[in-house]
Amino acid sequence: MDPLLHADHPLLRGDPRAFDEAFAAFREPVWRFLLRLSGRTEVADELLQETFLRLASHARRLRPDTNLRAWLFTVARNLWRSHRRWAWLDGVRLAELAAQAVRGSTPTPLELAAATDTARRVEQALAEMPDKLREVALLVLIEHLEPSEAATVLSLSPEAVRQRLARARRILSDAVGGEP
Repeated sequence: MDPLLHADHPLLRGDPRAFDEAFAAFREPVWRFLLRLSGRTEVADELLQETFLRLASHARRLRPDTNLRAWLFTVARNLWRSHRRWAWLDGVRLAELAAQAVRGSTPTPLELAAATDTARRVEQALAEMPDKLREVALLVLIEHLEPSEAATVLSLSPEAVRQRLARARRILSDAVGGEP
Protein backbone atom coordinates (compact mmCIF):
# COMPACT_ATOMS: atom_id res chain seq x y z
CA MET A 1 0.00 0.00 0.00
CA ASP A 2 1.30 3.43 -0.95
CA PRO A 3 1.63 5.34 2.33
CA LEU A 4 0.73 8.69 0.72
CA LEU A 5 -2.98 9.42 0.64
CA HIS A 6 -4.60 11.36 -2.18
CA ALA A 7 -7.81 13.38 -2.32
CA ASP A 8 -9.97 10.52 -3.59
CA HIS A 9 -8.40 7.79 -1.45
CA PRO A 10 -11.11 5.41 -0.20
CA LEU A 11 -9.79 5.61 3.37
CA LEU A 12 -10.67 9.30 3.45
CA ARG A 13 -14.23 8.37 2.47
CA GLY A 14 -14.49 5.81 5.27
CA ASP A 15 -14.37 2.73 3.05
CA PRO A 16 -13.98 -0.32 5.35
CA ARG A 17 -11.99 -2.18 2.69
CA ALA A 18 -9.44 0.64 2.64
CA PHE A 19 -9.14 0.38 6.42
CA ASP A 20 -8.63 -3.39 6.10
CA GLU A 21 -5.96 -2.79 3.48
CA ALA A 22 -4.17 -0.27 5.71
CA PHE A 23 -4.38 -2.68 8.64
CA ALA A 24 -2.96 -5.53 6.57
CA ALA A 25 -0.14 -3.36 5.24
CA PHE A 26 0.96 -1.69 8.48
CA ARG A 27 -0.10 -3.99 11.35
CA GLU A 28 3.13 -5.98 11.54
CA PRO A 29 5.66 -3.12 11.35
CA VAL A 30 3.74 -0.99 13.86
CA TRP A 31 3.36 -3.98 16.22
CA ARG A 32 7.09 -4.79 16.00
CA PHE A 33 7.90 -1.15 16.77
CA LEU A 34 5.60 -1.20 19.80
CA LEU A 35 6.96 -4.55 20.98
CA ARG A 36 10.52 -3.31 20.86
CA LEU A 37 9.59 -0.10 22.65
CA SER A 38 7.64 -1.86 25.38
CA GLY A 39 9.31 -5.28 25.53
CA ARG A 40 5.90 -6.77 26.32
CA THR A 41 3.57 -8.54 23.91
CA GLU A 42 0.40 -7.59 25.77
CA VAL A 43 1.33 -3.90 25.76
CA ALA A 44 2.21 -4.01 22.05
CA ASP A 45 -1.12 -5.75 21.31
CA GLU A 46 -3.10 -3.19 23.30
CA LEU A 47 -1.34 -0.18 21.80
CA LEU A 48 -1.61 -1.59 18.27
CA GLN A 49 -5.36 -1.96 18.72
CA GLU A 50 -5.62 1.61 20.00
CA THR A 51 -3.48 2.88 17.09
CA PHE A 52 -5.87 1.41 14.54
CA LEU A 53 -8.93 2.56 16.51
CA ARG A 54 -7.50 6.06 16.16
CA LEU A 55 -7.16 5.52 12.42
CA ALA A 56 -10.76 4.33 12.19
CA SER A 57 -12.02 7.37 14.08
CA HIS A 58 -9.78 9.94 12.35
CA ALA A 59 -9.51 8.61 8.78
CA ARG A 60 -12.10 10.98 7.32
CA ARG A 61 -10.28 13.97 8.86
CA LEU A 62 -6.82 13.13 7.53
CA ARG A 63 -5.36 15.48 4.98
CA PRO A 64 -5.14 14.11 1.44
CA ASP A 65 -1.32 14.42 1.46
CA THR A 66 -0.91 12.48 4.73
CA ASN A 67 1.83 9.87 4.82
CA LEU A 68 -0.23 7.12 6.43
CA ARG A 69 2.75 5.05 7.53
CA ALA A 70 4.35 8.02 9.29
CA TRP A 71 0.97 8.97 10.80
CA LEU A 72 0.47 5.47 12.22
CA PHE A 73 3.98 5.32 13.70
CA THR A 74 3.45 8.76 15.23
CA VAL A 75 0.19 7.67 16.84
CA ALA A 76 1.79 4.43 18.08
CA ARG A 77 4.75 6.30 19.55
CA ASN A 78 2.51 8.82 21.29
CA LEU A 79 0.36 6.03 22.72
CA TRP A 80 3.50 4.27 23.99
CA ARG A 81 4.76 7.43 25.65
CA SER A 82 1.38 7.99 27.28
CA HIS A 83 1.25 4.37 28.45
CA ARG A 84 4.73 4.63 29.91
CA ARG A 85 3.84 7.80 31.84
CA TRP A 86 0.76 6.14 33.32
CA ALA A 87 2.70 3.00 34.19
CA TRP A 88 5.07 5.06 36.28
CA LEU A 89 2.21 6.87 38.00
CA ASP A 90 0.20 3.80 38.97
CA GLY A 91 3.09 1.70 40.25
CA VAL A 92 2.95 -0.96 37.53
CA ARG A 93 6.56 -0.30 36.58
CA LEU A 94 7.68 -0.76 40.17
CA ALA A 95 5.93 -4.12 40.31
CA GLU A 96 7.63 -5.15 37.05
CA LEU A 97 11.05 -4.21 38.39
CA ALA A 98 10.44 -6.22 41.53
CA ALA A 99 9.34 -9.24 39.47
CA GLN A 100 12.46 -8.96 37.31
CA ALA A 101 14.66 -8.89 40.40
CA VAL A 102 12.98 -12.07 41.66
CA ARG A 103 13.29 -13.80 38.28
CA GLY A 104 16.96 -12.96 38.03
CA SER A 105 18.36 -13.54 34.57
CA THR A 106 15.35 -15.37 33.11
CA PRO A 107 15.24 -14.38 29.46
CA THR A 108 12.33 -12.29 28.23
CA PRO A 109 10.21 -13.48 25.27
CA LEU A 110 12.07 -11.00 23.08
CA GLU A 111 15.43 -12.49 24.13
CA LEU A 112 14.18 -16.00 23.42
CA ALA A 113 13.02 -14.91 19.97
CA ALA A 114 16.49 -13.61 19.14
CA ALA A 115 17.91 -16.90 17.89
CA THR A 116 21.49 -15.95 17.17
CA ASP A 117 24.10 -14.42 19.40
CA THR A 118 24.37 -11.40 17.14
CA ALA A 119 20.62 -10.87 17.15
CA ARG A 120 20.58 -11.10 20.95
CA ARG A 121 23.36 -8.53 21.18
CA VAL A 122 21.50 -6.20 18.81
CA GLU A 123 18.24 -6.60 20.77
CA GLN A 124 20.12 -5.95 24.03
CA ALA A 125 21.80 -2.86 22.59
CA LEU A 126 18.43 -1.59 21.38
CA ALA A 127 16.88 -2.18 24.80
CA GLU A 128 19.69 -0.34 26.59
CA MET A 129 19.79 2.56 24.15
CA PRO A 130 18.36 5.89 25.30
CA ASP A 131 14.76 6.25 24.09
CA LYS A 132 15.57 9.06 21.68
CA LEU A 133 18.15 6.89 19.88
CA ARG A 134 16.12 3.66 20.10
CA GLU A 135 13.10 5.30 18.46
CA VAL A 136 15.17 6.47 15.50
CA ALA A 137 16.93 3.10 15.16
CA LEU A 138 13.66 1.19 15.26
CA LEU A 139 11.95 3.41 12.74
CA VAL A 140 14.79 3.69 10.21
CA LEU A 141 16.89 0.55 10.64
CA ILE A 142 14.26 -1.97 11.66
CA GLU A 143 11.00 -0.70 10.14
CA HIS A 144 12.71 0.90 7.11
CA LEU A 145 11.05 4.29 7.28
CA GLU A 146 12.87 6.98 5.37
CA PRO A 147 14.75 9.36 7.67
CA SER A 148 12.38 12.13 6.55
CA GLU A 149 9.41 9.98 7.65
CA ALA A 150 11.11 9.29 10.99
CA ALA A 151 11.65 13.03 11.39
CA THR A 152 7.91 13.54 10.92
CA VAL A 153 7.02 10.77 13.38
CA LEU A 154 9.40 12.11 16.02
CA SER A 155 8.79 15.82 15.38
CA LEU A 156 12.48 16.34 14.72
CA SER A 157 14.50 18.03 12.03
CA PRO A 158 16.07 15.75 9.43
CA GLU A 159 19.50 16.75 10.75
CA ALA A 160 18.56 15.67 14.29
CA VAL A 161 17.40 12.32 12.92
CA ARG A 162 20.67 11.89 11.01
CA GLN A 163 22.70 12.66 14.15
CA ARG A 164 20.69 10.30 16.34
CA LEU A 165 20.81 7.60 13.67
CA ALA A 166 24.60 7.88 13.47
CA ARG A 167 24.88 7.52 17.25
CA ALA A 168 22.48 4.56 17.27
CA ARG A 169 24.43 2.85 14.49
CA ARG A 170 27.68 3.28 16.47
CA ILE A 171 26.08 1.70 19.53
CA LEU A 172 24.77 -1.22 17.48
CA SER A 173 28.11 -1.67 15.73
CA ASP A 174 29.91 -1.74 19.07
CA ALA A 175 27.38 -4.29 20.36
CA VAL A 176 28.15 -6.73 17.57
CA GLY A 177 31.88 -6.08 17.70
CA GLY A 178 32.12 -4.35 14.33
CA GLU A 179 33.62 -1.16 13.11
CA PRO A 180 31.34 1.93 13.03
